[in-house]
Amino acid sequence: MAHPTTIAQLRQSEYRVLPVKEEMRKNLVRKIKASEELFPGIIGYEGSVIPQVENAILSGQDIVFLGERGQAKSRLIRSLVQLLDEQVPVIEGCEINDNPYAPICRACRDRVGAKGDQVTVRWITPDERYSEKLATPDTSIADLIGEVDPIRVAEGKYLADELTIHYGLVPRTNRGIFAINELPDLAERIQVGLLNLIEERDVQIRGFKLRLPIDVYVVASANPEDYTNRGRIITPLKDRFGAQIRTHYPRNIDDEIRIVDQERTDFQDRELTVTMPDFMKEIVAEVTQLARRSPKINQRSGVSVRISITNYENLASNATRRALRTGETEAVPRITDLPSIIPSSAGKLEMETWEEGDDQTVLEKIIKTAVLNVFRRHFEATQFTELVQRFDAGLTFEVSELQAAERYATMLRELPGMEKALRSLGLDKRPALAASGVEFVLEGLHLSKRINKTELDGAAVYAG
Repeated sequence: MAHPTTIAQLRQSEYRVLPVKEEMRKNLVRKIKASEELFPGIIGYEGSVIPQVENAILSGQDIVFLGERGQAKSRLIRSLVQLLDEQVPVIEGCEINDNPYAPICRACRDRVGAKGDQVTVRWITPDERYSEKLATPDTSIADLIGEVDPIRVAEGKYLADELTIHYGLVPRTNRGIFAINELPDLAERIQVGLLNLIEERDVQIRGFKLRLPIDVYVVASANPEDYTNRGRIITPLKDRFGAQIRTHYPRNIDDEIRIVDQERTDFQDRELTVTMPDFMKEIVAEVTQLARRSPKINQRSGVSVRISITNYENLASNATRRALRTGETEAVPRITDLPSIIPSSAGKLEMETWEEGDDQTVLEKIIKTAVLNVFRRHFEATQFTELVQRFDAGLTFEVSELQAAERYATMLRELPGMEKALRSLGLDKRPALAASGVEFVLEGLHLSKRINKTELDGAAVYAG
């Protein structure tokens, strides 16, 4: 069905223009009743953050999300766009998405005064009704609200003429959602400029005697450390946000893994298959979870989920590099690939105290602890008594990053109980999978102090 193209046709259709908060509330109510997923791709917030977001929208409250880096604040904010109508009408050519029934800018008021209901309307999508600004110390009122346009003055308009105004991001988001990330990074004088916007819903530009009753839903993000009395946010601005919602990191391993599976970069290579065993995914997630509890790491700066994602990618890449060199067609990450995650972790962590090499030492300890924790979830060391006895009797087993998988597969018969362990890990006898499982069990026994391990240049030897 064709949309009305003029104000007159819009009136005849009995279309009702809703304030943006009422529109979002209406669509949220509809989605809840239909049991629709409200925020696809947002994992781990089902019982904590999302109910608070629903309450805020049902109450018509602006939101500030507080959380450390990598807690999906920006993604959650952008997901709010899904609560806008698929299309809404605005006056054609208007810079600030004017309501056809009640235009607020001078240019549109003049057009409606001259042409009446024959003024043309166009329909805009949710993406056109969303704008986002990363707060920086050099952000100006002109960026957010507007400024006199010198070009229009040069064209002959008077400075006192409202038509000389070049609107900023906020007016251009009229009847939509305006998001500002890292709110405390705004200079205090700019924060003062937002007070009227959030409370009175109008904007003021320079010395013009104008009032623009902007219809905008305001949502912001901030780091909790900055959003305090000792931080860089002015108290009156804090008071004007209706809801303050605290985000968090994934609270369990399963959610961490689901996020990694969703966000990781996946290259399709027909000649080489990359398979990540579940226990290796657990180790990746466990490393991040342990880092979030480590006293050696600055927890105020946060330990982002991005660490889990990049660590997963580096493990896959290291296994791919080995498969390419050995001529194998399947790449499966192993314990000997774990050093490859140190470069992808170190740059994202801030140490409490720093000396040369501290970050690597801390990460190596965290990785070993993660392997041991995951091993204990799957096995009891006592179930490998016969295997430990074989090592005590003189068995040795060498592993290395570039060791071909076939050698692990051929050695399975010499490792009592190993085939049963591989089956319990969900691994079949494919050489690359077997190699990964063997290294995991041997390292778990070593960390459980059942067998010894001698580090060599680029390799390691397990012995009794």
